[in-house]
Amino acid sequence: MNLSFFEVLNEEAFERYRTQCPLPIIPSYLYSVDDEAAQSVQNHSMSPLSPSGTFQSIVSLYDNTTHLTGLSPQMSTASPMTPAPTSVTPPQNKSDCPKADDQLLNENVKVGLLFASKATVQLITNPFIGPLTNRIGYQIPMFAGFCIMFVSTLMFAFSSSYTLLFLARSLQGVGSSCSSVAGMGMLASVYSDDEERGNAIGIALGGLAMGVLVGPPFGSVMYEFVGKTAPFLILAVLAVLDGALQLFVLQPSKVEPESQKGTSLITLMKDPYILIAAGSICFANMAIAMLEPALPIWMMETMCPRKWQLGVAFVPASISYLIGTNIFAVLAHKMGRWLCSLIGMLLVGISIICVPLAKDIYGLIVPNFGVGFAIGMVDSSMMPIMGYLVDLRHVSVYGSVYAIADVAFCMGFAFGPSAGGVIARSIGFPWLMTIIGVVDILFAPLCFLLRNPPANEEKMAILMDSSCSMKTRSYSTQGSSYQMGDDFDPESPE
Repeated sequence: MNLSFFEVLNEEAFERYRTQCPLPIIPSYLYSVDDEAAQSVQNHSMSPLSPSGTFQSIVSLYDNTTHLTGLSPQMSTASPMTPAPTSVTPPQNKSDCPKADDQLLNENVKVGLLFASKATVQLITNPFIGPLTNRIGYQIPMFAGFCIMFVSTLMFAFSSSYTLLFLARSLQGVGSSCSSVAGMGMLASVYSDDEERGNAIGIALGGLAMGVLVGPPFGSVMYEFVGKTAPFLILAVLAVLDGALQLFVLQPSKVEPESQKGTSLITLMKDPYILIAAGSICFANMAIAMLEPALPIWMMETMCPRKWQLGVAFVPASISYLIGTNIFAVLAHKMGRWLCSLIGMLLVGISIICVPLAKDIYGLIVPNFGVGFAIGMVDSSMMPIMGYLVDLRHVSVYGSVYAIADVAFCMGFAFGPSAGGVIARSIGFPWLMTIIGVVDILFAPLCFLLRNPPANEEKMAILMDSSCSMKTRSYSTQGSSYQMGDDFDPESPE
């Protein structure tokens, strides 16, 4: 393991940590902002300076009923205004449970669009970053990704409006595109052996899982006890350390283009086997993408959790993803990556369907654990397969193919939250989970086609020529045998 590998591991962890930290904070924060605005409008509309002679509505705090009272002009002018009796406000529920009203349901759409903005921008940026890494190398795009993510983190810390939060989340998409494409491409180029590459990418995905593991609970706990700004400022300080490490290890001032021209992005996108691998990444991650914005709101509606529990609910998925990526980074190569991905897709579908069956936060442990573990199986299998398919069927330059892999990842995280928020509002959270679960189960059999993908004839000839030990023995009908290879010498009859 060289220094560049550890820097990629570190950058993947920090990149995912920066993008996952806002997840439990934003739904509760936006709801509190919208609720305060609604309360302000309501208090202003219930001002005592209402015109006389009109009907006024009085809401009883005792039985939540509404009474209409008619005030005549004489009553309003002759008699002095009697002050309203002061009522003792009951203590706020310790769980901070909001009302299951239209305002809460509307948060599904707002939060979904906010979360999807990162993946949408990342989806647009990836086709440019992939070819760019082929021309200038991987170091400069990775460092540029760090700088952009640092700026977006500071914006999250000090933004108080939905527009600024949306802009900060969109900037994260540009930074993530630079970091993810450059990082995976660097690993694929450094580790040319398929098994070593699978192990390296699996460990890097484990670093990504660490960011997922730490981000949501850290963000939710800090938001509960310190406030919204503090977790992002701490994250910015850690990001500075990451940038200093990149300057020391990667030296991003140097331009290091690839020695050969890679296959065009359009040609790679026409490869059906690459599309199947990309589809597996997309639909598997779409499950967790739909879960991330919708689950906290569903919990607020049905379970009345504390704020810190909104992030802790994702801990089982994060831990199991970390376990799955590290186990199947090695095991997938032995059992067959196609089989590992097929089983993972089935497990994702079954686990995500079971999520709405939970009655409390403890009931989420098993299905969330299954979702994370299964996605770890898919990611640790399909990411190395993308590089293997390029080696087998195209030119061994990896920036563009991992741009496609990141596009697939982003399609899941762009379509998932945006469509998921609308679906959850229209037909409910349980049906949302059922739909994406069935989609994953139906897609799983396509992974069988990756069992033995055919090689490009020209590429196979190059691979055969480069292997000095590869020899083919042919036998004639007269019993004479010949040895075909680099040293072509006829053998004597046996």
